[in-house]
Amino acid sequence: MRMKKAYIGKWRITEMEQWDEDYIDLVAPGHLTVKNDGTGLLAFGAFEAEIDCRLESVHGVERLEFSLMGSDEGDEVCGRGWAEIMGRNLKGRIYFHMGDDSSFSAVKK
Repeated sequence: MRMKKAYIGKWRITEMEQWDEDYIDLVAPGHLTVKNDGTGLLAFGAFEAEIDCRLESVHGVERLEFSLMGSDEGDEVCGRGWAEIMGRNLKGRIYFHMGDDSSFSAVKK
């Protein structure tokens, strides 16, 4: 599956509802990266995961939907999320299976 150009690239996570900037950038600058083929990476704090993306229309609004599999401080985690482009920002929400969820904002690098 080919991804739309507007979503492709590295998005720097600038804000999260559940975690402050110090935590977001704990190991490396927090980011969501989307590749041409719809795969990518999501990393912030001690969390890092591969993502598998699809474009969906929700109430007439296009958004990026993704599943995630990775680790947080060595523990396996999985979940899902979504994001939509709003002006120059990417805004969305991440849900960890049986765990936390948080909104996030990001800017394209």
